[in-house]
Amino acid sequence: MRSIYKLMIVLLFVPLSIVRGQNISTTESSDSLTLTAILNEVIKNYPSIIKIEKELDAANARIGLANSAYYPDINLTSSYSRIGPTSTISIPNMGTFQLYPADNYFAAVSINQSIYDFGKTAKNVAFEKQSKDLTKLSIEQIKQGLSQRVIGNYYAIVFLQEAVKIKDEELATLNEHLRYVEKKAETGSATKYEILTTKVRISNIENQKTDILTSLQVQLSQLNSFLGKAQETSQIVKEDLNSSEIIASNDSLFNFALDHRDEMKIARQKTEMAKTKYQLVGAQNNPTFNFFANGGVKNGYLPNLATLTPNYSVGVGLRVPIFDATRTKYNKQQVKANMEANDQDTELAKRTIINEVVESKANSLAALKKVKQSELQLQQAQQAYALAETNFEAGAITNLDLLQSFTSVAESKLALLKTKIDYTVSLLKLKIAIGERVY
Repeated sequence: MRSIYKLMIVLLFVPLSIVRGQNISTTESSDSLTLTAILNEVIKNYPSIIKIEKELDAANARIGLANSAYYPDINLTSSYSRIGPTSTISIPNMGTFQLYPADNYFAAVSINQSIYDFGKTAKNVAFEKQSKDLTKLSIEQIKQGLSQRVIGNYYAIVFLQEAVKIKDEELATLNEHLRYVEKKAETGSATKYEILTTKVRISNIENQKTDILTSLQVQLSQLNSFLGKAQETSQIVKEDLNSSEIIASNDSLFNFALDHRDEMKIARQKTEMAKTKYQLVGAQNNPTFNFFANGGVKNGYLPNLATLTPNYSVGVGLRVPIFDATRTKYNKQQVKANMEANDQDTELAKRTIINEVVESKANSLAALKKVKQSELQLQQAQQAYALAETNFEAGAITNLDLLQSFTSVAESKLALLKTKIDYTVSLLKLKIAIGERVY
């Protein structure tokens, strides 16, 4: 009987991992989602990304508006007016003459073109282009932050999917064990205690599975939200885990992070924009040299007041601001204060980035150690299970002891998966911390 039971446990325990691997391989190859595919889909269609990308259109419009100062301003104007009384003059022996007509007609085209504004337009265009570059950097920062959220959701699903399968294995073995002890109890070879103990274990595992399924449902709902799918959409994700990687020294990581993190790029861009803004404010009181011309037709010219007569005017103008009520002075003070505040933001971002790099690297190294420890723990649990089989065959332990050994192996498998996931996530967080793109 013990040999039969031993064979039953072996058949249940050993092949399940193989069968499970085959099932996963078959399912994942056709239906399951990879992290890369999910990230690409989310980055492409997520509303917050689409929203901020629309701001690029507004930025292009502002650049076009700034460039419009280089082009002429052309207007067509026309009017009609009836005036009265009209003035007349009488000359002896010549008659009475009307000085201007009662009906007045006017139509003209006016052109006003800036010839030179001493850099005001050029600085304004440069500022708007820098503003557009800042928007692009903000988009990348949002994408990176969104990717980090997706990564957390993805690997939570990976863990929960595997946890459900391991719990199913445990339940299958416990139910087989329950049937075995119930048969033994019929012959008086097992006690009621063994039956109740097995039922308690089954109930406990079922409760654990229920909690895991609930958590999995929540995480899948979040994934569907990221992907823009219906909440009831069924999803399966692949077990995409990193192997051991060599991590660079702190100095190398710091230098790379300070060159590539979006926060530092944004801080530097804001500094450049503040400098351009300071120059732009200073250029507001620069002179403006412009050309103007207009031409058209109107009546009222002597001697034929009613005849529409062509007319024109052409010239150049110079505008030199003399006093602007100290507006430029205080605008410069405001921009300079913003520049100094931005310097502090840059320093704060630098310190935060260094702390994140140190933390992510420490977590990665610690996670790698845990992976090795968990691998050793699983190996020891498997060895213990093999010894338990031998002892059970020899009658040295009970079937409950053998079952406990099997449970330890299942729990060790789950613990190893968790440490591998922790290591993978820690590596991805380190990449994010140094500014590498994960999407």
